[in-house]
Amino acid sequence: MKTSDFDYFLPEELIAQTPMEPRDHSRLLIYHRKDRTVEHRRFDDIIDYLRPEDALVINETRVIPARLLGEKEGAGVPVEVLLLRRENATDWEALVRPGRRLKPGAVCSFGGGLLRCEILETVPEIGGRKVRFFCDGVFEEVLDRLGEMPLPPYIHEKLQDPGRYQTVYARQEGSAAAPTAGLHFTEELLNRIRAKGITVVPVLLHVGLGTFRPVREEDPEKHVMHSEFCRVTAEAAETLNRIRAAGGRIVCVGTTSVRTLESHVSEDGLIQAGAGDTAIFIHPGVPLRATDALITNFHLPQSTLLMLVSALMGREETLRVYEEAVRERYRFFSFGDAMMID
Repeated sequence: MKTSDFDYFLPEELIAQTPMEPRDHSRLLIYHRKDRTVEHRRFDDIIDYLRPEDALVINETRVIPARLLGEKEGAGVPVEVLLLRRENATDWEALVRPGRRLKPGAVCSFGGGLLRCEILETVPEIGGRKVRFFCDGVFEEVLDRLGEMPLPPYIHEKLQDPGRYQTVYARQEGSAAAPTAGLHFTEELLNRIRAKGITVVPVLLHVGLGTFRPVREEDPEKHVMHSEFCRVTAEAAETLNRIRAAGGRIVCVGTTSVRTLESHVSEDGLIQAGAGDTAIFIHPGVPLRATDALITNFHLPQSTLLMLVSALMGREETLRVYEEAVRERYRFFSFGDAMMID
C-alpha cells in the first residue's frame, strides 16, 4: 500500500468555495456496500436511509476563531498563528508563519497589543510551536474579538457568516476546524430524524492537526497522526451498546465521530466510556468495530480521511465511486456535498 494509491483526479472548479443554502439542500451520494450500487439524492433525503432503531452519532465540538493575524514585536513582520490544541490556561500548540522568523523567545502582538504570545519552543512532530498567551481580560473573549475562522487553504472566498462553519449542534469549544459532515444538518431535519425514532447521540473530538495533516510518507503506515482530545460519556456508551444489541446500526456523522468511537471500543465491539487523547489512524486493514454506516463529505486525494473511507468501502471501490462523483459534478471538500456509506 502506497500513499499514491489513494490519488484521484479532481477538477479545481469542483472544490466548493461557499456553503450550500439551505444546509440540507446539498447533494447526497448513497453507496450501498452490500451490492456496490450508487444512488444520487438530496441531503434531506438522508432520513429515508435511517431506520427507527438506529443511532446517529454526532460530534458536538465547536470551532474557535483559531486564526490570529498580527506582527512580530520589534520587527513589524506580519505573522499568522493558528491555534491547534490547548494545553492549559495560557499555553497552546500552534502552527506559525513565517516559521523561520518565529523562534523561541520571539513575541507576537495582535490587535495592537490586546493579545500577545511568546514562542516557547518548537514542536517538531507538528512542524509548529508551543506558544504562551498574555492579555488583559478573559482570553476567550479577546480571541472571539481578534480571531478569525480557520478556513482550509483551498477555500478562497471570504465566509460572510462565520456560523456557517459551525454545525447546528456545536456545543463544546476547542476545534481548529469544523467536523464538516455535520454542516449539512438543520435543526428541522434533526427533529424529523428524532421523530422517526432514531436516537441522536453526541460524542466529542476537538479537530486539530491530526484530522487534516497531509500524509508525506510514501508508505502511509509510517504516517504518525497528531493526537486530538476526544470523549465518549457513560450515557453515550450505554445508549450505543443498547441500540446495537437490539439490532440497530451505529451511523457516524463524519470521520471524527468514527475515530472517537473506534478509540473507545473493545475487540468484542462494546463501546467504552472515556476521555483522553487519540492518535488513531484508520486505513485499509484496520478493523472498524464500532461503525456500521458513515455520513461524510468527499475528501482530499492521498489524505488520511480518504484512507479512513477506504477502510470501510475498500480502496478500489472508493476511487471508483469518487470518479463517479466527479463525473456527476458533485462539490468536494469542506463546503461540498455529502456521501452516505451504508
